[in-house]
Amino acid sequence: MFLKEIILLWLGINNIHAQPNHPVVINTWAFVNASIGAWNVLEKGGSSLDAIEIGGGICESQQCDGTVGYGGSPDEDGETTLDALLMNGKTMKVGAVGSLRRVKNAISVARHVLEYTKHSILVGDLATKFAVQMGFKEESLTTQQSKNIWMKWRNENNCQPNFWMDVIPDAKQYCGPYQPKERSHQKTNTIKGDRFNHDTIGLVAIDKNGDIAAGTTTNGAKYKIPGRIGDSPIPGSGAYADNEVGGAAATGDGDVMLRFVPSFVAVDEMRRGATPTEAATIAIKRIAKYYPNYMGAVVALRKDGEYGAACHGLGDKPFPFVVRDTSMGKSKMVWIECP
Repeated sequence: MFLKEIILLWLGINNIHAQPNHPVVINTWAFVNASIGAWNVLEKGGSSLDAIEIGGGICESQQCDGTVGYGGSPDEDGETTLDALLMNGKTMKVGAVGSLRRVKNAISVARHVLEYTKHSILVGDLATKFAVQMGFKEESLTTQQSKNIWMKWRNENNCQPNFWMDVIPDAKQYCGPYQPKERSHQKTNTIKGDRFNHDTIGLVAIDKNGDIAAGTTTNGAKYKIPGRIGDSPIPGSGAYADNEVGGAAATGDGDVMLRFVPSFVAVDEMRRGATPTEAATIAIKRIAKYYPNYMGAVVALRKDGEYGAACHGLGDKPFPFVVRDTSMGKSKMVWIECP
């Protein structure tokens, strides 16, 4: 029976059950340190919101895979900007920032939007202004490494790949500036996602009181057009939480995934009675119906502590996520295959 459970887990069709009403945290990708930090909060009786903020903040400071925090994923101008979200499943309040410039602590700025404003999302330079007003330090997010990545893309690779389409000069061959091409039926020029271009960290946690929170933080798509915001700071897309049901978080090709609000779909499917893995699978398959070549994953956590995940488009590579609950002596990495 033990062997059978391992096989089912590897195939991504098993749900693992944590003790009801006990603290639990789950996060996308193999970001174990984020899980450890979040669990340390929960274990001491802290809130799920605090756990998500701490876990996400660890990934920001450690620059997880170069796709979270400062010094990664430069845009077309060579600048790193940040997106982040926090959602309180008890109050259904949201705090988020998009295209945040020159402030490192994106998920904490999102927390301040949630707690000190009646808004849900602030973006761009004015989000930076808000952050500074709240006491955050304004500083460059560019590092020598991110500068080198951008210079190679610009000078050696002639701005390839990029996110432009139907423009002149031909974006598949030349750098901009670009202008619209009239009456063009050119196919979309897309960048195939992989874990080092789209691996947002998404987290969902339940604290000792049964309160659920979810959140994300990322520096977005590499070589994005300046001003672009993906799925991460969009409620229901990057993450979603509801105390009555559970929570979910998504990662992957954000420009595609946000059109389908997969985190909301996963939570809503759990509301209808689906297991977390079933709910995540439904959300993933709904996107694949229209975009069969996209890359993405969803992790889902039900209010009783049961969790699961589903993924798509990673080829022969499995998708990793990390979980911790009271039945475990340490954070555990789980791998599922992507059909």
